[in-house]
Amino acid sequence: MAFMDCCFHSETLRLACSMCVIVPQPPLSEGARRRWPTLWLLHGLSDDHTIWMRRTSIERYATPLRLAVVMPAVHRSFYTDMAAGGRYWTFLTEELPTVARRLFPLSERREDNFVAGLSMGGYGAFKWALRHPDRFAAAASLSGALDVAALPGLRRRIPDAGAELRRIFGDPNRIAGSSNDLMTLARRAARR
Repeated sequence: MAFMDCCFHSETLRLACSMCVIVPQPPLSEGARRRWPTLWLLHGLSDDHTIWMRRTSIERYATPLRLAVVMPAVHRSFYTDMAAGGRYWTFLTEELPTVARRLFPLSERREDNFVAGLSMGGYGAFKWALRHPDRFAAAASLSGALDVAALPGLRRRIPDAGAELRRIFGDPNRIAGSSNDLMTLARRAARR
């Protein structure tokens, strides 16, 4: 496996961005480049994209599967086009796959793509999979913050939660029923 800490410019966010990428390293005898199955692995609110390499065995798990792993940095964005901040949803779902596939031999086929995340990343993974089911064979959430419509209730327990939610989602009381509400997205997907 090859590991790269990749820095690049995002046209969507208009700033320098980072992603950690693990890519299978084929033997020289294998010949032509192939496109690798890919796991898009999303970090949680209080971490960044490096957490997977620092605190898990993701490379060891990906090696026998010959699975590429893309771990992008999205800060405290909740994988959303923020009300007062960057367009991280557009970056994640449109720009990042294009950039990553231009830089690395990653498969575009639905059956070769998977998305997973921890906490805020679990929310992002399910949101991506529910809004773009044509792109992923599977999605997973590890301790996901899945019911963001319920997050305004945190304001009573976490002093700055209301300000952060407004920065991310705008009026946090309008999350329910919106394209940021996983429960609404799941009901729509069930009707398909």
